[in-house]
Amino acid sequence: MTVGGVSGLARLKPWEVGDELWAIIEPLLPKHQRRTRWPGRKRLDDRLALQGVLFVLHTGISWEHLPQELGYGSGMTCWRRLNEWHKAGVWQRLHEVLLARLRAAGAIDFSRASVDSSHVRALKGGPQTGPSPVDRGRSGSKHHLIVDAGGIPLAVILTGGNRNDVTQLIPLLQAVPPVRGKRGRPRKRPEVVLADRGYDHDKYRKQVRALGIRPLIARRGTENGSGLGKHRWVVERTFALLHHFRRLRIRWEVRDDIHEAFLSLGCALICWRRLSSLR
Repeated sequence: MTVGGVSGLARLKPWEVGDELWAIIEPLLPKHQRRTRWPGRKRLDDRLALQGVLFVLHTGISWEHLPQELGYGSGMTCWRRLNEWHKAGVWQRLHEVLLARLRAAGAIDFSRASVDSSHVRALKGGPQTGPSPVDRGRSGSKHHLIVDAGGIPLAVILTGGNRNDVTQLIPLLQAVPPVRGKRGRPRKRPEVVLADRGYDHDKYRKQVRALGIRPLIARRGTENGSGLGKHRWVVERTFALLHHFRRLRIRWEVRDDIHEAFLSLGCALICWRRLSSLR
């Protein structure tokens, strides 16, 4: 039996794409018909290019330093492929497909959701950056994340490092895609959303209730120990998993859409790992 082109007894490296995952991703990729007249250089195999992208995501290495001996093509080729696929909505569709499979397996719990943000430095600046109030005013970005009760990432948003967390509460809830996987209408909204004191604002509580969701948000000025921590820790764990991808610990991309592509791909991979662990 072979997995990802190697013996099933050999363990795949984190950036290698096994047959099962490739069977999900391949139908989502744009199709390219090679010209019969003046075809030019043969296009690098999509699977190899994807593994090059994943190598950069996992290791944090610069595109120009992608080792040629790996056979994944040049860093620029992999960058172009990442950009092309992001524009085609591949990573968002992959995330939605995996969420549907998780829901079909009974692994998504919409009884509650948790939101939080994490600041990352943006060493080269660019759109969706700003002076960070927690990093001596240095340029940075924020990852805003919403997860289900078990910590499965439902949506992620990128903003400048100076954006207030509460301003992204409603956009995060609206960014959750309709999750299929079971008979009936797709599920999109959690019953309850949990958040820390950074989201304490009655205006946004009203907006959350208007969406049919009950807000459980810790209030400022109250004693420590809101009681939400026993449920909210899952979002911190998911941030740890997301930032285990070294390319997401620091924002190296000037272009915000390329960093967003890495964010979406990271969330999809976390979902894939959770799905694989159920077998």
